[in-house]
Amino acid sequence: MINVGIIGTGFIGPAHIEALRRLGNVKVIAICDSSQASADARARELNVPHAYGDVAAFLQHEGLQAVHNCTPNHLHAEINRQILRAGKHLFSEKPLCMTVAEARELVELAEQAGVVHGVSFVYRQFAMVQQAASMVRHQQLGRLFSAQGSYLQDWMLEETDYNWRVDAEKGGASRAVADIGSHWCDTIQFITGRKIVEVMADLSIVWPTRKASLNNAATFGAPDEETQYESRKVSTEDMGFVLFRFDDGSKGCFSVSQVSAGRKNRLSLEVNGSLSSLAWDQEVPQQLWLGHRHNANQLLTDDPTLMNPEVASRARFPGGHIEGWPDAFRNMMQQFYQAVEQGAPPAQDAAAFATFHDGAQIMAVVDAIVQSNAQQRWVNVNV
Repeated sequence: MINVGIIGTGFIGPAHIEALRRLGNVKVIAICDSSQASADARARELNVPHAYGDVAAFLQHEGLQAVHNCTPNHLHAEINRQILRAGKHLFSEKPLCMTVAEARELVELAEQAGVVHGVSFVYRQFAMVQQAASMVRHQQLGRLFSAQGSYLQDWMLEETDYNWRVDAEKGGASRAVADIGSHWCDTIQFITGRKIVEVMADLSIVWPTRKASLNNAATFGAPDEETQYESRKVSTEDMGFVLFRFDDGSKGCFSVSQVSAGRKNRLSLEVNGSLSSLAWDQEVPQQLWLGHRHNANQLLTDDPTLMNPEVASRARFPGGHIEGWPDAFRNMMQQFYQAVEQGAPPAQDAAAFATFHDGAQIMAVVDAIVQSNAQQRWVNVNV
């Protein structure tokens, strides 16, 4: 049994705990939150035996082997440093930190520590995304020409929608691109096996001033009639449009938006090749569209008997049993803890999950997008 601790118990921390408990060989033994009182309350709610209000004390808990960092963005870098220096296996929510320089430092610290390190890019773990990547590897699409898509949400549509992610000091200089565009970039790079090396971006702030709730409304929560607000200036983008070039010279584009009414969590993508195309939509995750020039188009479902043999195990149930985001999250944790059981991080180009190397590279893509928007020109991705 692998003993695991969780730092941060907001929206995403309990999702980590739920996925870990589905593995069977992992036990969540402790949580750490912003105060002892908060940690005690959440430990009771989540049925975790030990609670801490201090990271240093938490890391000294007897038998702790791996730690998940589920705190807000601005806390990631320092807490990740503490975990690595304590010699614990580390799974971090993205982003790794706030700057590319910090990301490079964390990669080096993780390598020096010799621990297994992972970043929460979950969409590559869906069965149909694994199938898409397998088809590209086996050249079933032919020579790749282009990739395109979008990641659209509506949870920041209204002026009264506010969250710590809006604050650049807590969320970072980029919001929509860093928060959801990063997931799109990781997923498309995983499917194609190519890296984004140059970008041209145009970002936009829809609400230059937002009304922040004084009641600390939860992420994805709805305000009530008693909610009081104060106006706060906004410097992070609500939406953006990006042209990009892959390292093999092929090209693509994507858009991100947190202000698209009716779109709840729609990550969609399409890859076009000389023989065929494929397309996937996270809100209909069990289907992979396959497009052809001279034959009828196809809809492939996540039935293990229909998938490429090397990835069929990623669909854990028989065809017709719908699997979604929690199942992809479980797949991600399973891959990470298989590496932990082996006692060493996988080779950089062979990891089944996103490592700190991937996290740093995506941060460099986001940084280049922010620079491109500011300078209104093509910018190279400097990893």
